[in-house]
Amino acid sequence: MHYMETGDLAGTPILLLYGQPTWSYLWRDVMPHLEDGGRVIALDLIGMGKSDKPDIDYTYMDHRAYVWGFIEAMELEDIVLVIHDWGSALGFDYAYNHQDNVQAIAFMEALVAPIPSLDDPTINAEFGAFLEVVRTGDGVGEELLINQNVFVEQILLGAIARELSEEELNAYRAPYPTPTERLPVFMWPNQVPIAGEPAAVNEVVGTYGMWLTQTDMPMLMLHAEPVLIITPEVAMFIQSLYQNLESINVGEGIHFIQEDQPGAIGESIAEWLERVVLMADS
Repeated sequence: MHYMETGDLAGTPILLLYGQPTWSYLWRDVMPHLEDGGRVIALDLIGMGKSDKPDIDYTYMDHRAYVWGFIEAMELEDIVLVIHDWGSALGFDYAYNHQDNVQAIAFMEALVAPIPSLDDPTINAEFGAFLEVVRTGDGVGEELLINQNVFVEQILLGAIARELSEEELNAYRAPYPTPTERLPVFMWPNQVPIAGEPAAVNEVVGTYGMWLTQTDMPMLMLHAEPVLIITPEVAMFIQSLYQNLESINVGEGIHFIQEDQPGAIGESIAEWLERVVLMADS
């Protein structure tokens, strides 16, 4: 598994987990702001970024096993999680199951609970329609996500408020040059827990979702506008449920807000870490 790291190698591990279809490159302009806070690690999920692409199914449970294995192999202790999109599910799940090894969580555009249905008012209508199409099982999803690579070529671009340079776009294209590398990109939309399916993922997200409303673990929610997932209304609802949560609006952004607001995200997390984690440890 490939990862990028910076900061104090003997410091607090700060593990950054991203969302589909990106890779650790998404965090490149956030990481420098966190260097003074500890050992900053941006992981590439298995089959994504520069990590190996073994012959596996790339289900959520596969990714979960590799992330847990990475943390164990790297001997990361007392972790701070910085998580986004599917990285949020993996991070929340890890935190619930390893509460003695996670100090705090910063999250953005996160999956905090299963989706009751695609008609749910909290779901972006266009993205909901897309999920419905790619999950039909009639080959449309494979055509769009594997053959046409629309998640990188269209959806990624539409989920960033600014315009990517050709160099940046090529960096996101790089892990998936041909259809044979794109199975993870196809699988992720099919793993979103909607109306109870897939059952295994629905149970995982439902379990940690309930825990998030009960734990007093320090958390920081970073949200933007107009966004896809944590809209202002959803942000207010989350604030009413979570016990030890700070919330910061970082400005304009859609879904990959690390591309739109890297400085605001990095500075907000760094200031929060200084108060909540580093001062608590001193």
